Amino acid sequence: MGDKKLDTYIAEGNLPYAFCPGCSHGKILEALSNSLKQQGLGPSEVVIVTDIGCVGLSDKYFVTHAFHGLHGRAITYASGIKMQNPDLKVVVLIGDGGCGIGGHHLLNAARLNTDVNVLVFNNFNFGMTGGQHSVTTPLDSITATTALGSTDAPMDIAGTAQVNGGGFIARATAFDKDLPDIIEKAMKHDGFSLIDIWELCTAYFVPRNDFGKKEMMSYMDGMQMASGILQETNRPSFQTSYKNIQKQASQQSPMSGLILDTKFSSNLEKPIRIVLAGAAGQKVVSAGNLLASAATLSGLWTSRRADFPITIQTGFSVAEIVISPEPVDYSGIVKPDIAAIIAPEGKAKISRLTHAMKSTGTIYYSDGLGEIDSEANILPLLFPESAKRDLRKNISALTAAFLAKELNMFPFEALKEAARQIQKPKIAEINLGVFAHFE
Repeated sequence: MGDKKLDTYIAEGNLPYAFCPGCSHGKILEALSNSLKQQGLGPSEVVIVTDIGCVGLSDKYFVTHAFHGLHGRAITYASGIKMQNPDLKVVVLIGDGGCGIGGHHLLNAARLNTDVNVLVFNNFNFGMTGGQHSVTTPLDSITATTALGSTDAPMDIAGTAQVNGGGFIARATAFDKDLPDIIEKAMKHDGFSLIDIWELCTAYFVPRNDFGKKEMMSYMDGMQMASGILQETNRPSFQTSYKNIQKQASQQSPMSGLILDTKFSSNLEKPIRIVLAGAAGQKVVSAGNLLASAATLSGLWTSRRADFPITIQTGFSVAEIVISPEPVDYSGIVKPDIAAIIAPEGKAKISRLTHAMKSTGTIYYSDGLGEIDSEANILPLLFPESAKRDLRKNISALTAAFLAKELNMFPFEALKEAARQIQKPKIAEINLGVFAHFE
């Protein structure tokens, strides 16, 4: 149909409605159709989003785009549709049951102020499945699941959306003559809009509770739930804010990232898998970064992984580095070729790996770590005499320098260049001083 304006947006070929006699759903659908007509919107400009329940039957009655999904998820689908195509008018038709099942979606859409329009068909029970109580069922009401009266406090859907930052919030009834106008105001608002529309379920809630229009209005007054427009803010919608952020980002220089060009050569013939194991605060991960970066600067392929507890400042710290003349297809290390252990916490953490090592592997260890259970060659970390004053604060950098010299994977100058390129000048200066002990 393109953008042709219509006298009605109801797909008359699908009539009559499949609702129970006297159900208010039809009144709300007619109000929505009249509002779309008032706005002069073309059918292709509108998407009706529904989920499960009696109201979930509604999408087939409109000649607009439609999306039908799972119970309680309609607001989420609508938010995704709006993000993909911000020019569409996205209208959610959802029941009080769907608002309860998908309550967290309702809260977050209001909080984000995402630009979707939610019409809540609030008839105080689950009408499609037999009239069970819902989150809005009035206290003491009789339903299929509360034969002696509901003991749950009813949820104020409009109030919930309001206090969570929804841009346009209103409460109305299916009988309000100005409902098309309220829907129009909601749809023209830039931001999340919700209209909590109270109505009657004539199949279940009305006969079980002797509850008609008069009683519904008395209940609204008794609960001090005001009707009309409850909130209308000037806060930009999530889509508008996101668009502005994208515009600002496009005006800034793109982040190029760190590029390590090959400056050195290497004679490494096969992959070498290294594990550095220490304690938090020893800069183990930084040492792993230096080794991996030095290898990259030498034209080698590398991968680097880090492991530490969620506490970060306490416990173990482990870095795994794979250095290879060929692409690294798997970054995990099951059986290290080299392990360097500088603290008891690291020793305990990688005990499974060191136990798996065979005589072809080597474990280097610092003083005071006791026995290590492994078939691997076990050798002490031997630092130059001049480096003893750096042991406490810079043992990881010393270990990286020791391994670079001992294993001869790449030129020692590559390690120094890695410090210059990847570390802050002050840190690089400290580490370059540490590396000088090995020259």
